[in-house]
This record gives sequence, structure tokens and C-alpha cells, in this order.
Amino acid sequence: MAEIAADTTDTAEKKPASLRTVVAASAAGTTFEWYDFFVFGSLIQVISKTFFSGLSDTAGYIAALALFGAGFLFRPVGALVFGRIGDKTGRKGAFLVTVVLMGGATFAIGLLPTYAQAGLWAPGLLVLMRILQGFALGGEYGGAAIYVAEHAPPNARGRATSWVQTSAAFGLFGALLVILITRLVVGNLYGPEAFDAWGWRIPFLFSAGLLAVSIWMRLKLTESPAFAKMKSEGGGSAAPYQESFGQWKNLKIVLLALAAIMSAQGAVWYTAFFYTQTFMEKFLKVEPATINLLMMSATAVSAIFYVVFGWLSDKVGRKKVMLFGMTLMLVAYFPGFHMLARTANPALAEAEARTPVVVVADPADCSLQFDPVGKASFTSSCDIAKSTLANAGVSYSNQTAPAGTPALVKIGETVVASASASGLAKDEAKTVKTGVETSIKAGLAAAGYPAKADPARMNLPGVFAVLFVFVIAATALFGPIAATLVELFPTRIRYTAMSLPYHIGTGWIGGFVPFTAFAIVAATGDIYSGLWYPFGFTLLSVLTCFFLLPETNGRSLDD
Repeated sequence: MAEIAADTTDTAEKKPASLRTVVAASAAGTTFEWYDFFVFGSLIQVISKTFFSGLSDTAGYIAALALFGAGFLFRPVGALVFGRIGDKTGRKGAFLVTVVLMGGATFAIGLLPTYAQAGLWAPGLLVLMRILQGFALGGEYGGAAIYVAEHAPPNARGRATSWVQTSAAFGLFGALLVILITRLVVGNLYGPEAFDAWGWRIPFLFSAGLLAVSIWMRLKLTESPAFAKMKSEGGGSAAPYQESFGQWKNLKIVLLALAAIMSAQGAVWYTAFFYTQTFMEKFLKVEPATINLLMMSATAVSAIFYVVFGWLSDKVGRKKVMLFGMTLMLVAYFPGFHMLARTANPALAEAEARTPVVVVADPADCSLQFDPVGKASFTSSCDIAKSTLANAGVSYSNQTAPAGTPALVKIGETVVASASASGLAKDEAKTVKTGVETSIKAGLAAAGYPAKADPARMNLPGVFAVLFVFVIAATALFGPIAATLVELFPTRIRYTAMSLPYHIGTGWIGGFVPFTAFAIVAATGDIYSGLWYPFGFTLLSVLTCFFLLPETNGRSLDD
């Protein structure tokens, strides 16, 4: 801490960096951090086989918690810790620490022993590294956004900070590209099994080079002028937490930012760039390679529009642009995903219209299949039937059966009886589940339900058109957000106050879109019903933004 404080006190001796250098250094560092965060998610299947195979129930619980929760859950914690550092000792020092922490944790993942080599130590260390990643990312975004905004002139603040926003696109694209190149090179030289054996480590180790570049760039920076001016006038906050969350005048701004902006941001962005992948792979049965190509294309296009909408917010106002983005997504959720089904897997859409599926079950036999930590078994006859249909991407309606009777699946005129595996030994339960799944899938195939999407019938331009609409909505909302959040809060508590709602929205609301959406789908039987989760949060923001959010464009950052 002393080193950070010292660094911020002697900035007057250094020549202030140009705005271009400030933007480049901040955006590059944030891009590298997003790369580190996304490369983990992009390699989740390989990591699961490497670290979590053969574990006990307890170890499986820890593994699932780390994979699905830790990185997201700890982002608000990082926001609070580094927000306080940034408000007390300086913006530059805080986000310099975050990039070192993120890069170090990512590099360390590439060196970790496997479960076969170290037993439970392997997943335990992986959990720790994932927590550190989320913790660091929680502190990075606020520092970078504030630092750029406090350097930019008022009439160019949206455009300047939009480069911090577009770093998420660059990071995701970079992660996918490095993984793709590594797979090709390692596979061609050493065989297809080599990547799963050791080649997966290369994208993580590659982050060391990115870390070195980021540190070098950020060491060239000085403290932001708004923070330096405040400190020289003795206006810094002695208690950022108490001022941010203990005083109603500031707490109400935190709550407004969460409700009017960040609720939609988490829902819209993670739906556009992540739930679309889950939906196409899990429900529409599109090949992963095709999905990767589509998402890389959409991500590349999005990089342009973050800057376009950031620039536009300088001209017409932040509120109008963000409200356009969230409203567009609100309108596009259900029509867009229906169009995805018709363009990506038309045979599935045709089969659902021609031969509807009905699950006849005792409601008491059915549970809400929401299991982010992998502990529940879901062995009732109703749960087995519904999970089979949900995993097959098949929508179904529900019909009540007499109490105590096993579930039935009606596929047109065909009736398939489900069975319960409750109370059975693990091997016996697996046999029962497999038998039911086989019978249901045979009935679906006979009715014309495809096992996977047919590439010959896939309308790729149509799929991309839907993704493009989602991209426009997400970038219109996300492009001006950094400038808006910075302008909402006073300088003395800006880092602490704005980082928390940002990471609750993106980390908790957005991060849990896939899990919650799938649980809703399994409960209702409608593959589109999971969209009600992001729809609800987006609607909250549309109404709150329209009626309560003030326009912030042009506000002074010196108060």
C-alpha cells in the first residue's frame, strides 16, 4: 500500500500522458484481463476432464462451485477492495495491482498439476486461481473506466471510455483466436489428443507476455488529473465505504445505477454473447465449431459499435443511447430466439409445429432443476423425462397426472413411459435413466425431431442477422456505460461507488443467466421460457432509466 501511495504522490514530476496513451494503456490492460477471464470459460470442458475427473462428492461440489460461481461471485468483492484503494490512494496504483493479480493467476493455471498428479490439491488450487481472477477483474474495470474518463474532455468522454468497453470484445476474440491457433498447431504437430493432454496450457501461459506489455504500458502513466486535483485540495474521502453506502444521497445513486443501467447490462450482454451460445449448442444442437465461428464474427463486429455508440452518446446524450439499446433487446428477446431456431435448426422448428410433445406427470414428482453446484440427482420419473427433453432441445407442454403415478411422455400419438430411479444404487439409477432416455429419443426420432442441426439446411446469414441485432442492442447499452457511471458519482468516492453496482449487474445478474434460464426451461418445458429471466431485469432497467435516470453528458468530474 505504501508503494501505491508513494507512486501517486510523485506524479507531478512525470510528464502527463496524452489522452491517446491513456486510452491505449487502459484499454489494453483491460483487454488482457478479459482475455484471461474468457480463456478459462472457453476451455471449460478440457479443464473439467483434467482437474475434476474421479473426484468424490465433496471435491465435485468444490469443482462445480469454482467453475460456475467463484469467478462471478468474487467480482463485487474485488470492486469493494480495489475501489477503496483507488479512492484513497489513486486510480493508477489500484488498476496496476489488478492487472498483475489477474495475469499472475492466469499464468499459474497453466502450471497447475492435474488431478492425476496431485489429487485434491489440483482442483483446490484451481478454485483459488479462479477466485483471484474474479477478484482482480472486479477492481480492474472501475479503475480503467474512471482513469480514462478523468483524462478525457467532457465532449469526448463517451468516445474515449468506449474503448474500455470494447476491450471485452477484444479479450473474448483474442481468447477464442489463441485457443483455435493452439488447437490447430498442436494437433497438426503432435496429434489431436495432445491439446487435451498438455496443449490447453499454452493459452494460459501466453498471458505472461500480455501481462508484461500491460505492466510496461501502465507504468508510463501518471495519476488522473481529477484525482490529483482533489488530493492537492485535501478533498479525498477518509471512509469511502461509509460515504458510498452509509449516506443516502450516495446510496440512492448506487441503487439507481444498479436498477436503471446495470440490471439490463448484465442481462443483455450475457444473453447476447453467452446464452446465445448455450441456446444454440444445448437446445438447437448446432456444432460447436459453427457456433465459435458465428460468435467470433459477431464479437469482431461488436468492437466497432462500442466506439460508435460511445461517440454518439457524446452528441445526443448517454440516456437516449442506452435506453435505445435495452429497449431494442427487450423487443428482440423472444422473436430473436425464435428466429434463431428457424434459421439454425429448421427441422426442429418444423417437428415442434407438426408433432407437439406433452409431459403427463404428478406435479409433486417434479422439481425445479436448478443445480449450479452439481449436488442434486433429479431421479424422479418426471425429472428424468423433463431433463431428457430439455437436453434434446425439445419444447413440451405439461399435463397433470393422478397423484403417485409415473410420468408419461406423449410425442404426437406415441406414448413413452418414464420411470423413477429414486433410492436406487448409482449403477442401477444410471441404467434406469439410460433406458428412459433411449426410449424418449427413439420416439422423438420417429416423429422427425433431429438429433442435431443439419448444416445443409442451416441459414447462416439468417443466424448472423439475429446475432447482429443482439450486438447492436448490447453495444448501444454498453458503449456509454463507463462515461455514465463515472459522471454519476463524485470524485471522492467514484471508484468504490460505481464498481459495486457494475459487478453485481455483470457478475451476478449476467453471470447466472445460463443456469437460471435452463432451470426455467426444464420447469416449464418451453425452450424459450428461460428468456423471462433476462427479460425481467431488462424491463426493470427500461422503466427505471426512462423515469428516474438523469442525463449525465457534460457533467463536471471535479466535484
